[in-house]
Amino acid sequence: MMAYFAFVVLMAWALPQPVEQDWEPLFNGRDLDGWTPKITGYELGDNFGDTFRVVDGLLQVRYDAYGEFGGRFGHLFYREPLSHYRLRIEYRFVGEQVPGGPSWAWRNSGVMLHGQSPESMAIDQDFPVSVEAQLLGGDGRRERPTLNVCTPGTHIVMDGKLITQHCTNATAPTFHGDQWVVVELEVRGNQVIRHLVNGKVVLEYSRPQLDPQDVTANTLIVNGVVQLSSGTISLQSESHPIDFRRVELLRLSDE
Repeated sequence: MMAYFAFVVLMAWALPQPVEQDWEPLFNGRDLDGWTPKITGYELGDNFGDTFRVVDGLLQVRYDAYGEFGGRFGHLFYREPLSHYRLRIEYRFVGEQVPGGPSWAWRNSGVMLHGQSPESMAIDQDFPVSVEAQLLGGDGRRERPTLNVCTPGTHIVMDGKLITQHCTNATAPTFHGDQWVVVELEVRGNQVIRHLVNGKVVLEYSRPQLDPQDVTANTLIVNGVVQLSSGTISLQSESHPIDFRRVELLRLSDE
């Protein structure tokens, strides 16, 4: 009997095991192929001051050519709009904030989801209409959870209620210093968006939608439809240097 049990266990182990669908690297570690910058005050594709760059295999955001920040918020757009997916990002904050950056942008960046196309942005527009998964770093003392949600030109629904405030905090940890942090964003069209840290859901919401009261968002409403089911993703430049070591995509079924 024991021999039979051992045989069954061995055969079960030998059977093909479910394999996680391959994650696609969106950043190749060599250059910005597949990504396009849009910086406030500059034409689409003008990477002012080499803000977004690749050095030693890292996608870096830097401001050594700025002098003063001057409200030059930037976003690096991936080439393909997406709807159902999981995004895995590894990041760290480094160095000092560029002079003139707003105080709230210290160790602050983000990943924009369900965003408008960069082609539709005005040249002096600071942020794409989108849903932002906010990346934050701590100051070594106080709690400052990462992966909050902010909503430039949009609203979301949580616990059945329309949320119109700009930012809502996650139940995520605070990461101090220059340590690497891995986060994931699970996006399922208009149904649900989840923010995860260390595999744990720290924020969940649904029904991302355009805000008709926002001037820019209002121009994106077609035939009265405000619900967002897909859109661009982009990485932010908000005045504090940040490195990205991994940006990976896992496509999900829309069923």
